[in-house]
Amino acid sequence: MSLAPESLAPENRDLDIRWIDTPKALDEACEALASADTLALDTEFFRESTFFPVPALVQLCAGETAYLVDPQAVAATPALKALLSEGPLKLLHASSEDLEVLGGWAGVSIWPLVDTQVAQSLLSEDPAMGYQRLVEHWTGHILPKDETRSDWLERPLSDSQCRYAALDVIYLLEVWQAQRAALEALGRLDWLEADCAAIVGQAGRSLDADSQWYLRHRQLWRLERPQIEAYRRLTTWREGEARARNLPRGWLISDKLLYAVAERMPKDRHGLAQVEGLKPGVIKREGDTLLALVREARHCDEAELAEALPSPLTGPFKKRFKALKQVVTGQAERLGIAPEVLMRRRDLESLVAANLLDRPLVLPNGWRGQCLSDDLAAALNQVNAHE
Repeated sequence: MSLAPESLAPENRDLDIRWIDTPKALDEACEALASADTLALDTEFFRESTFFPVPALVQLCAGETAYLVDPQAVAATPALKALLSEGPLKLLHASSEDLEVLGGWAGVSIWPLVDTQVAQSLLSEDPAMGYQRLVEHWTGHILPKDETRSDWLERPLSDSQCRYAALDVIYLLEVWQAQRAALEALGRLDWLEADCAAIVGQAGRSLDADSQWYLRHRQLWRLERPQIEAYRRLTTWREGEARARNLPRGWLISDKLLYAVAERMPKDRHGLAQVEGLKPGVIKREGDTLLALVREARHCDEAELAEALPSPLTGPFKKRFKALKQVVTGQAERLGIAPEVLMRRRDLESLVAANLLDRPLVLPNGWRGQCLSDDLAAALNQVNAHE
């Protein structure tokens, strides 16, 4: 199926859109795109009932023509894999889920890569600017929103869906040209390259990442050391099982419920039944595993347990957090970017906890370290000296 301009509705005839659903057509598209300097990428996917996203559409554009690839009909060919993992600079906007979709479908890492949302975060105080606002900001064009919640797995796609999908990549090229000039003028292209390399490095989950999932919970400080260990083991198990069964995390068991189990540390199914919100069906299916993980944590050698975390509600914690936040906020204002782009609240809290527990400080590195590390260490030293 090829959607040439004349086959589209009148308002779409200014776009050259090609539908790709055979290996031959995909290889021809890759050949046409291989010599480009920059390639815009986007995906549409479905993941309401699965852990892994189901790819529904892959959009490619390096100029006037937008190629819409149907991943339900055609597998990634060697030519496409080479195009994605080598070749032109790839542009994506808010790329984390797209990288997951493309990695699962094509089986390659996307590189070299620029995420235009990350680029914008280094140019303004809006670190999460959406694609439509980004396009309007840099080009003045207002994109349609009518297909935002489309069913991208249906076939055939409508002309309106094809146009919407094509516009998702066509304007990325123009946006990046403007962003690149602005970043170059500020001397921040190296910052962007480092941040995008980190995104690619983090794409695709691993067992190590599974074992760190528990750290996302903001209330860990309320737990004792064996409870923290129980929550760590429970979330590590859940991550692996959700992946193995290809189920959304919440369909298996949510973070909230796992935290409640760790908080109560039940010894038997009767104790599990006392956990608010834990349904009998979950206890029947997963009860033995949950209890075994809690039992392991309860009998874990004390030397293997993480240290209890200091309460963020105490005076010493608040005083240190305020001092560090002032450093980050002041530097962010000087740079004209959002404070959370420089350093997340979670990382600030980790620094405070390390200082209060007399552990080595894990200060920012790279360009963030150049902007912050000395001042953060000095701020903590100053607070410590006055106590």
